[in-house]
Amino acid sequence: MKTTGTRSLILYLLTGGFLVGLVVFLLSFAMEGGNWAFQPYNKHLAGGGQLSYAGMVLDRNNVVLAKSENGERIYNGDETVRRAMLHTVGDTNGYISTGVQYSYRSELAGYNVFTGLATPTGKTTGNDVKLTLDSNLCKIALQQFNGQKGAAVLYNYKTGEVLCMTSSPNFDPGNVPGDLNTDTTGKYDGVYLNRALSASYTPGSIFKVVTSAAAIENLPDLESRTWTCNGSITVNGNQITCLSRHGTIGFKDGLAKSCNIVFAELAMELGEEKMTAAADAMGFNQSFTLDGIPSSKSVYNVKGAEANELGWSGVGQYTDLTNPYHMLLLMGAIANDGTPVKPYMIDNITTHFGLTTRAGHTEKGAQLVKPETAAKLKEAMRYNVTSEYGDNLFPNMAVCAKTGTAEVGGGLKPNAWMIGFSSDEKTPYAFAVVVENGNSGIRAAGGVASAMMAEAVKTK
Repeated sequence: MKTTGTRSLILYLLTGGFLVGLVVFLLSFAMEGGNWAFQPYNKHLAGGGQLSYAGMVLDRNNVVLAKSENGERIYNGDETVRRAMLHTVGDTNGYISTGVQYSYRSELAGYNVFTGLATPTGKTTGNDVKLTLDSNLCKIALQQFNGQKGAAVLYNYKTGEVLCMTSSPNFDPGNVPGDLNTDTTGKYDGVYLNRALSASYTPGSIFKVVTSAAAIENLPDLESRTWTCNGSITVNGNQITCLSRHGTIGFKDGLAKSCNIVFAELAMELGEEKMTAAADAMGFNQSFTLDGIPSSKSVYNVKGAEANELGWSGVGQYTDLTNPYHMLLLMGAIANDGTPVKPYMIDNITTHFGLTTRAGHTEKGAQLVKPETAAKLKEAMRYNVTSEYGDNLFPNMAVCAKTGTAEVGGGLKPNAWMIGFSSDEKTPYAFAVVVENGNSGIRAAGGVASAMMAEAVKTK
């Protein structure tokens, strides 16, 4: 009897293990079946992971960006549009992991758990993916880069629709260069990387928005204070320099004129704990997503930093890093009284017989800025434009913005940044632009932002 009981127990355990394994397999099959179908060993089903037969990718105006014809993937007829949309649409081989053609390949191919990649008739049909982006707006933004590397992204901070996202360098997916993977000149460095989502840069002075938030929340007499800027200060035997000698200057003008002395001294006074708390609250040291696609983290880490290093962190140097998409989200938060609307780029996914299986929608995200802090930041960033940058850069939009010129070392020109949003409810757009080695935030990044915003207003 003892032997029989032991054997029964073993049988029950084996049966239980089988059933658990079966459930795990079925769940995995239901959730990951589409990805399995596109593995290279299924070339007979999915063309080796390529979208040989798939639905269309369209922009918000139904402009066709990619489609399949006779077993080949065909792209838009305008080369600049193809390049501007490359990192959003993706390439045929799926090397751009953040592209729609990779992230939504099973949907484009029309995969389902019942018939796989084929219909009951045996024919392969795909779903169409319509984006919220405007391909012409992306084209105009890319043209402003004049071949320089960087990224630009713009969204409607009331609805969440991403209208523009472009990254440089790029290539023409309709005419892939033969030296794309063998070039040694550096022109294709990081070409598969969507810099808007998957890159992090030294922020320079755009980080002063974060330091400002920390100061607003912790220093009650902030707006009545003044600082003295003689071009540099010495801390622990190390110089913290400013590009100008501003003399006696207050907080608001300190931000508008981007005085390093003001913000280095603020960061040192606030200290590691309060600066870190403000950065963390505003989304640093975490990743965000765009329709399920993760972004790189913005990083603020001053643990154990010396006083002079803490000072440099407050002006956006030291080891600070920022991601353009995160900056876009932060601008949307400030524009929306501290709580952003989540960006999305998939307008809808529709089957070949017209059934919509997915539709984008407006959804609030987690609060990044306290409402009263957001109001003061909005006022200060609006003053930046009216007093320094000039409203002629963004006519009739009441834009609030901050530029940045981030030192990167190595004898290279600084990276150029501009982040901001329109406070006019008729033009509810937020943006983030970075131009690698662009040297001047207002000229290089500002030119891209100005053209992008002007086109967004025209095409709304």
